Amino acid sequence: MADNSNQANRTTIVKKRKLRKRVYIIMIALVFILAAGGYATYLYLEAQSALTGSFKDDGRGDKSTLRDEAVNPKLDNVSVLIMGIDSSEARESAGPGRTDAMIFATLNKKDKSVKLVSIPRDSYTYIPEVGYETKINHAHAHGGTKAAIETVEHLFELPVDYYVKLNFEAFIDVIDTLDGIEMDVPYEFKEQDSTDKANAIHLKPGKQTLNGEEALALARTRKHDSDVERGKRQLEIIQAIVDKSVSITTILKLDDLINAVAENISTNLSFKDMKSLVAYSSSTGDLDIESYSIDGIDYQPSNTYYWKLDDQSLEDTKKLLRDHLELPVLKSPIDEVEEEDDLETNQY
Repeated sequence: MADNSNQANRTTIVKKRKLRKRVYIIMIALVFILAAGGYATYLYLEAQSALTGSFKDDGRGDKSTLRDEAVNPKLDNVSVLIMGIDSSEARESAGPGRTDAMIFATLNKKDKSVKLVSIPRDSYTYIPEVGYETKINHAHAHGGTKAAIETVEHLFELPVDYYVKLNFEAFIDVIDTLDGIEMDVPYEFKEQDSTDKANAIHLKPGKQTLNGEEALALARTRKHDSDVERGKRQLEIIQAIVDKSVSITTILKLDDLINAVAENISTNLSFKDMKSLVAYSSSTGDLDIESYSIDGIDYQPSNTYYWKLDDQSLEDTKKLLRDHLELPVLKSPIDEVEEEDDLETNQY
């Protein structure tokens, strides 16, 4: 009888230990869940506070003149013009600065896809702000954000719904916060740094981890290739930043990333719009992101070098983006004349 009692006691003790173990595991899990939830709430409030200050109206009202009505990024396909500005604290006194990179992005809600087109900075095109053709990167220097947007809209005959503009500091700080990005450097070169110190950055070919200054040098250099190849590298760098940003090891650095971005960007995306785009990108897992460039040839009618865009390549790109935004086919002047003739004929 005593043995049975002792056995029962031992069984009870084991059960209590198992129960305590389960309780400890549940408590640990709850701690992590609460900590994660608290961190997420903190990040949300931090992002709202920091990024709200980045909002800058583009001077066009609530929509592009090429839209019949304002878009809602939560519901509609939208376009975003991303501009890397050739400016830093050391250059701000010189004026708005030129665009060192221009990337036109279209986002399709149904396909969960993004198309990125790198616009060569030396592209010879018409700039409405000044009324003549010159390098596209001069648009921002002549008239700031509004002039750059109007120039891209004129080039592609498509609405630019939103813009995101960042300077050198944002680029460098983001990559340094990520502890660098992995890139395959195509060749050995020397390039100036963000303070314009000549040959301050020296990179050799091959796969390697680049810090912010090194990645900026890779994004800017074109000493051994063309403006188009530089655009392709810039798209590769953006993809590397995205890949590193969504990795598990980056989660605890999100606070620093938010501050690095917020201090050095301006955008007409409200915080509500940004949330819609984040939800859009995370709703089905990985986005389908495709990158494109526009063909062209070297063009130097006088002492100034330009990149003359190939007409067919440009038209193909326009159609690709228009279809991606699911916008109506743009009528040519010939089509419009024929429609007017048909209308007049029917009247008689």
